[in-house]
Amino acid sequence: MVAAVEAVRLAGPEFAVEDVARAAGVSKTVIYRYFSDKDELVDAVLDRVSAEVLLPRLLGELARDHPGDRERLRAVIAAFVQLVEDEPALYRFAYAHAGRAGRADLVAATEREVAEALAWVMGERLSAAGLPPAPATTWAYGVVGMVQLTAHWWSNTTPVPAPELVDQLTALAWGGLAALLPPEGGRR
Repeated sequence: MVAAVEAVRLAGPEFAVEDVARAAGVSKTVIYRYFSDKDELVDAVLDRVSAEVLLPRLLGELARDHPGDRERLRAVIAAFVQLVEDEPALYRFAYAHAGRAGRADLVAATEREVAEALAWVMGERLSAAGLPPAPATTWAYGVVGMVQLTAHWWSNTTPVPAPELVDQLTALAWGGLAALLPPEGGRR
């Protein structure tokens, strides 16, 4: 599977089974012993990219101890933008295969997992302040969708440096969340 991920990095989202075989130093026949077709290979690569590249970075930042909510939000946004910048081929691969008919959607699954984790953090804050936690899910999905769509646009145009993009996204997201979330450690 390492060879398949490397083949995506080298050949891009439309890699061929031959690219994987070459990266692994084997024939295509060997690859087809493990995968019935290219779609099955693509699904395995998507699972690997999600489990070993995307989710550890994003959920790791969300779980880390940060001095405040704004800093935590900025760290998660920065992790995603950095991932797009560090792994453009893997990002484009995941995005290119989003929503394939009858197949797992890595982009949606990753977004959902990050949004649910973010919703939990915000919901806890709301609950601690005696407020209903339900809006946290809407806000979390909104933030994740905004960051993902903007990063996708940015990855194709890069009109601003990555740190500036992170600052802009953080300012926009925090501007809304700061008005909605109770102050840290306090009740509204």
